[in-house]
Amino acid sequence: MSDAHQALFGSGAVLLPQGGPLYLQLKRWIEDAVGKGLIQPGDALPSERDLATRVDVSRVTVRKAVQQLVRDGILVQRHGSGTFVAPQPHRVEQSLSQLTSFAEDMARRGMAVRSVFLDRGVYPPSSEETMVLGLSPGERVARVARLRISGDMPLAIERAALSTSVLPDPGVVETSLYAQLEKTGNRPVRAIQRIRAANLAEGDAELLEIPAGAAALHIERIAYLASGKVVEFTRSVYRGDTYDFVAELRVGESARK
Repeated sequence: MSDAHQALFGSGAVLLPQGGPLYLQLKRWIEDAVGKGLIQPGDALPSERDLATRVDVSRVTVRKAVQQLVRDGILVQRHGSGTFVAPQPHRVEQSLSQLTSFAEDMARRGMAVRSVFLDRGVYPPSSEETMVLGLSPGERVARVARLRISGDMPLAIERAALSTSVLPDPGVVETSLYAQLEKTGNRPVRAIQRIRAANLAEGDAELLEIPAGAAALHIERIAYLASGKVVEFTRSVYRGDTYDFVAELRVGESARK
């Protein structure tokens, strides 16, 4: 019997948490074992037959619980090898009160970051880009799309659109878009961000190396120059299992009176 097997089952009877369908009880039991560190990232889960026998449930129940855990990123299945505890990503907190680039934000935490460029080109704008960026007829848009990675972990997909009057050649963007904009005096000074929860489509899920349908954060940022002109329109997808957005709230002046 493996150490992981012994840690999971122990020597006594398995008591599932009560409430809800049996497969969800089993799912919560395995989640709790992972959360407590009884089984570690990389440990193999016992076979479907072994789990069913030891927990005294059907193999269908085990299969449904495991499928849910794979979808949630707790477990990972490797064809021909079995089911394993997935690597647990380091969570990153990002403040909503400061306007920084992804590279600047990660550098402040001492975390190395790199980008895989998915697109750097000049295109006719979409109707949404024309409206948001306030483009004139015939004006074109520069698009910069990147997969953002820290260590070996893909964290986010960023898709930025800017007027070519601000960024004539998107090919010059390297680590930081904002560092490039600062060179030309076009770094934004404020922005409005809208954040919503969503489930990942297959293409984005593949890039972020998590299952399709997994939880994600979709973030839309419209950034402005001091003059009030819109300089950046970025739509990003962040992994829901790695990112926490934090805002400091203060009591308004009227409430103090």
